[in-house]
Amino acid sequence: MKILTAAQTHQADQATIQAENSSSDALMERAATAFTDWLTNRQLPTEAGEILVLAGPGNNGGDGLVTARQLHQCGYQVRVLLLPAEKHSADFTTNRQRLPAAVPVADLGPENLPALTPATLVIDALFGTGLSRPLEGLAATMVQHLNASQSRVVAIDMPSGLLTDAPQPKDSAVVRAHHTVSFELPKLAFLLPQNAGFVGEWHLLPIGLNREFIAQTETAMYFVDATLLAGKLPKRAKFGHKGTYGHALLLAGSKGKIGAAVLATKACLHSGVGLLTLRTPAIGYDVVQTAVPEAMALIDPHPDFITELPELKSYSAIGMGPGIGQEAATKEVLARLLREAKAPLVLDADALNLLGQNRDLLALLPPDTLLTPHPKEFERLTEPARDDYHRLELLRTFCQQHRCYVVLKGAYTCLGTPDGQFYFNSTGNPGMGTGGSGDVLTGVLTALRGHSFLSPLDAALLGVYAHGRAGDLAAQQTGEAGLSAGDITRFLGPTFQELITQPLF
Repeated sequence: MKILTAAQTHQADQATIQAENSSSDALMERAATAFTDWLTNRQLPTEAGEILVLAGPGNNGGDGLVTARQLHQCGYQVRVLLLPAEKHSADFTTNRQRLPAAVPVADLGPENLPALTPATLVIDALFGTGLSRPLEGLAATMVQHLNASQSRVVAIDMPSGLLTDAPQPKDSAVVRAHHTVSFELPKLAFLLPQNAGFVGEWHLLPIGLNREFIAQTETAMYFVDATLLAGKLPKRAKFGHKGTYGHALLLAGSKGKIGAAVLATKACLHSGVGLLTLRTPAIGYDVVQTAVPEAMALIDPHPDFITELPELKSYSAIGMGPGIGQEAATKEVLARLLREAKAPLVLDADALNLLGQNRDLLALLPPDTLLTPHPKEFERLTEPARDDYHRLELLRTFCQQHRCYVVLKGAYTCLGTPDGQFYFNSTGNPGMGTGGSGDVLTGVLTALRGHSFLSPLDAALLGVYAHGRAGDLAAQQTGEAGLSAGDITRFLGPTFQELITQPLF
């Protein structure tokens, strides 16, 4: 699923109108109908109290006016407050004229701010994706008044005041919506942590925008779902064997952190690897032989941390980082790995911290190396980000400069690629914010990078999606608060089965 800019979304609207030989007013009616249907089916009880529509002078306000008319026709008590303006869009004017006389309409003013109660449902239709600057004057006053209330708020398309494609100026007025209902394709603003308090829970409604235009429109950003991944993970061959699916090596664990090695190993085994060898310090031998007997244990001579790099020629993928610590000898193992490895690399956790402390090692990263930092680990590799948009700029530059893939972990984990593209993941839940979840991801990605039939991009996309989806399946049983990293590994098998059986069409 593509993520388009505000300008491209407007172009998609125009392309749809032209292809259908229709009108912008008809498309507005279609979008508002989808919104009204969603609202009445999911949000409004039959005995709903007052519904207040806040309508701006543009097409977002027009959406609000259509919604007010339709809600009135459905028997709901609705009234409209208009933001005064010198100019109004043509579709706003058309739908203002269509509003039934029985729907109360008034102009907002400094002395005419609405009384808002917890029973009031406010539909925010002041400004949409066309907004290019922060709100000011009466619009900002109304937004601040709304945010100070306890009313429920549902925004049409975008919370008013939120910029679609650019960082939000500090302290600017933005509606804090409980739900944001948008159309056809997600907006970049929905996917960034700094906007979560404004967007609330977001929803997409299809309105039949022209598919040909969307397919032909170039973008560097995508939202990853099962449809995008359909057909990328082939069904296992009847005569396949353990050699078919790769021999992976994991370098993981140190004294007190052998559990990280176990989690990564279990995840790798549950993600389809053919053979797996685990390199861990001697203190972990009994633990790993007992906890994961399916893996071969290759024990380092040091009791507490990894000090030597084994022979690498037999491995099809190598993962390093979970629980390894940051000893000087372990850093030298990482440096040797970067110099000598011919197989694809997955680097996580303390491997990333060692890179951050020794940035000269970044020049040694082999092409297509996959790194999996959380935001703080990424800052250690680059610099502190001013905001989420700046962080994406840093991500693009880093991936292009080092010819690598970076999985920037978070609520919508973003995969950055060497060609400057971003892929935001759709799966996962807050319960996965727990110790060991990243170790599981390392194991998943290492297994998939060992599959010769997967490209680096497809392996990364499948791994990130499967990790989140397994967490979602686990949370259905444990609840988010009760979810542990080990629960994620138990649902990797069913997740991959879903991906394999996804229809191509």
